[in-house]
Amino acid sequence: MLIWLADWLQQYEPSFRVFSYLTLRAILSTLTALAMAVIIGPKMIRWLQNLQIGQTVRDDGPESHLAKTGTPTMGGLLILAAIVVSVLLWADLSNRYVWVTLFVVVTYGIIGFVDDYRKVIRKDAKGLIARWKYFWQSIIAIAVAGYLYWAQQNPAETALLIPFFKDVMPQLGIFFLVSTYFVIVGTSNAVNLTDGLDGLAIVPTILVAGAFAIFAYATGNVNFSAYLNIPYIPLTSELVIVCTAMVGAGLGFLWFNTYPAQVFMGDVGSLALGGTLGILAVLIRQEIVLVIMGGLFVAETLSVILQVGSFKLRGKRIFRMAPIHHHYELKGWPEPRVIVRFWIISLILVLIGLATLKLR
Repeated sequence: MLIWLADWLQQYEPSFRVFSYLTLRAILSTLTALAMAVIIGPKMIRWLQNLQIGQTVRDDGPESHLAKTGTPTMGGLLILAAIVVSVLLWADLSNRYVWVTLFVVVTYGIIGFVDDYRKVIRKDAKGLIARWKYFWQSIIAIAVAGYLYWAQQNPAETALLIPFFKDVMPQLGIFFLVSTYFVIVGTSNAVNLTDGLDGLAIVPTILVAGAFAIFAYATGNVNFSAYLNIPYIPLTSELVIVCTAMVGAGLGFLWFNTYPAQVFMGDVGSLALGGTLGILAVLIRQEIVLVIMGGLFVAETLSVILQVGSFKLRGKRIFRMAPIHHHYELKGWPEPRVIVRFWIISLILVLIGLATLKLR
């Protein structure tokens, strides 16, 4: 929005041209989202406390979590508001990729909001029934995949990039719909499963979003894409603003979510952030790299799948509790130790993912 105003003001003052630079807008996007989250955060926390929107803690989990009962949840509304406002202010709104991403942010946020609302307002422990949650996640993912497939303007938009290989970029064709569906829905639920400890999900999300900003910039720049031997997709450059808005909003939320948390993001935040990472990976054609950089999310999801599968097939559990972060808590690790060590692992995985840009 402000980029249009700056373009108009250039006729009166040429210095406004500086706002057309992507790097400056990326910095301003980060700072805007961060400032918005930090300033509004305390008011939102008090508002949630006044509404008695508190977290319900499972009694079969680690005993240390019982003290968190009543901590305000649905703080993800703060993250989403900061992202949306920052993107609307600093992104080029003529870019369809920006609108596709915002669509996923908002719609997946609505699904999470309904789930949280039923849990904390209606006191329904099940929240939104799982099949309905997956149904709406699937409908949105399929709609987005269909739009991207039929609106493609460049063969690279539906090619699958294989990390570490220069010339291996098979065309997915109609299978693009399938892969896009699983990436968006899978990542959304993976982040949701990871969101079980204070700050555990938000920091890896920040790290992956920051790395995706680099990928988006390189993919949308004709010179960098040629140098790195990756497809040139001009529309992806504006996704840098979305990524940096996520980083800023995430850092602002972490100010209140760090141990011991003053607020939890809830499903409204985790489902939306996961879905957004998924659509970003699809748009910049880095779905496989997402699996690498988001390895923590993958491990959390696999731990649940393996736990459920083992119990149903053998009647035995593999872990003391799933997702796996609870396993380490029950082994005696203090919560901060689990969180920070998982953050370190996530950082290492993100660096490995970034290395795939050059190691080809």
